[in-house]
Amino acid sequence: MSPESEADLPGEAVLPGVLSDALHAELVAFRRDLHMHPELGNQEFRTTAAIKARLEQAGLKPRVLALGTGLVCDIGGDIGSEGGDAVSGGVLALRADIDALPIPDTKSECSYRSTVPDRAHACGHDVHTAVVLGAGLVLAELHKQGLLPRPVRLLFQPAEEVLPGGATDAIECGVLDGVGRIIAVHCDPRVDAGKIGLRQGAITSACDRLEVALDGPGGHTARPHLTTDLVTAAARVATDVPAVVARRVDSRSGLAVTWGRIESGHAPNVIPQHAELSGTVRCLDLEAWRTAPDVVHAAIDEVATLHRAKSQITYVRGVPPVVNDPAVTELLRDAMMARRGVDSVEGTEQSLGGEDFSWYLEHVPGALARLGVRPPGECTVRDLHQGDFDADERAITVGVELFTAAALLDAQR
Repeated sequence: MSPESEADLPGEAVLPGVLSDALHAELVAFRRDLHMHPELGNQEFRTTAAIKARLEQAGLKPRVLALGTGLVCDIGGDIGSEGGDAVSGGVLALRADIDALPIPDTKSECSYRSTVPDRAHACGHDVHTAVVLGAGLVLAELHKQGLLPRPVRLLFQPAEEVLPGGATDAIECGVLDGVGRIIAVHCDPRVDAGKIGLRQGAITSACDRLEVALDGPGGHTARPHLTTDLVTAAARVATDVPAVVARRVDSRSGLAVTWGRIESGHAPNVIPQHAELSGTVRCLDLEAWRTAPDVVHAAIDEVATLHRAKSQITYVRGVPPVVNDPAVTELLRDAMMARRGVDSVEGTEQSLGGEDFSWYLEHVPGALARLGVRPPGECTVRDLHQGDFDADERAITVGVELFTAAALLDAQR
């Protein structure tokens, strides 16, 4: 994974904007620095400052968002404001997310493992950031040479991991003013470095958060008939609600309730008065997602009432599915093929993971590609949101060249 030992991945460049070895090495070092200093959503002050300083060094004028973290940077001209396009049809935006996860970095033999306890870039946002930064530096140089025919916007977004996602706050800050299309990548440890995965239509799923509190009179386990047996009630909510929900929506929508926490009681002979469950609601279909809160609420109330428990439900709206626009998806396909040939693009499934990139697509067309980060030939998959996650850093060059090619091809269209 180190730049010193890497072999060139196959591919060919037919457009300007290829990454130099020196810039690749710089971006690897930049990514490793972020990896060692992960920051949670809306706390990315060091990360924001590092990105800003490097863009300014390149002669650009990044603007920190009013949120205090995250920034935008326009390359090649005035993109416009208040929805007006300085360029007909709006410009292309390249988006990266910059926050980390609240989990420990468990990589044992790694010189750049996290230095912050219980914080890790375990979803590849440091890679995404290095990709967009590198693309910006390359495009800025092309602009100086008169080879960038159309302005481009860089967007470094905070708090992707914080429901309902930092994208909503970024949009309120005006990051889409003058933007006509938006693209992004997300690391995929199931895809080899040197390739991307693409899909038209929905590529991720909706994801909401669910908290349920159950209450009722407790008592002695010798006399459960005089109590609301909350342990049993919680168990029935955990098992029955997903089944009830699955029978009240079209099965093709993939609406699923999955629990991650259930807690009740302190002693083996005492029926408690309170129980809690936490989980997620995921959905493949946008329309079913819009009705999900009502369906889930009704199912929980019915099961809880059957067991004489009072339920209090906190349903936190998360993100809708990312639905890739066909034309923008083809732009990414053409850009990748121009760089690395037909074998560099593979189809990909719709995942049940959530991504707040979807909020941008409520306003402008766009597409998300899965960026391969698995070392070719490696069988072990270091999955996302796991403490041992890491990426083949050659993927940074692939992402940069994908985005620069997309920017150039977009200008031709």
